[in-house]
Amino acid sequence: MNIADIRKSYEKAELNEHASHADPLQQFDQWLTEAIASEVPEPNAMTVATVASNLRPSTRVVLIKGYDARGIVWYTNYESQKGLELAGNPYAALQFHWVELERVVRIEGLVEKVSDEESDAYFATRPLDSRIGAWASPQSQVIPDRTVLVTAAAKYGARFLLHPPRPPHWGGYRLRPDTWQFWQGRKSRLHDRLRYRLEKDGSWTRERLAP
Repeated sequence: MNIADIRKSYEKAELNEHASHADPLQQFDQWLTEAIASEVPEPNAMTVATVASNLRPSTRVVLIKGYDARGIVWYTNYESQKGLELAGNPYAALQFHWVELERVVRIEGLVEKVSDEESDAYFATRPLDSRIGAWASPQSQVIPDRTVLVTAAAKYGARFLLHPPRPPHWGGYRLRPDTWQFWQGRKSRLHDRLRYRLEKDGSWTRERLAP
């Protein structure tokens, strides 16, 4: 099979200015709710793109853990590659791709750490193994083999038992959107694509982009 010959015609839905919300957060809430209701695989998975000091971009998949008028929240190790890149350049881009619904959402904006209180509250809700794992994994660092992780998990499990506190190097980030894009696949590659831009007065400008 020639990979260039793999094609799909997108014909499930449409997106237009009249039926979409004026507020991009409401549009996102509608689409995410529909993705969850449709039982698409991991509807909460999103790609996070950051840029290092050498201007090389990198991406990884994380899980959204909250969203409201303040922005989009996820949690990770602050000393990971993405954490270090955000420390040097606090702008990032997010992308959701719900293949079964033929939809993509792109979000760009400034990233900041959430409060310690928010991170503590979320950390306490995680399964015990995940809380121990936050201590055991030196995320993004080179390790000789998996034994390093297993040994560290056993050590921290014995140390903290059922009540591991949140590690100081672990917590949440919030991306404050200044740009949203909603993409709906359409027939003949004439896709629907709406962009929302944040204006200085806090309002949103909605405009159609060519696909």
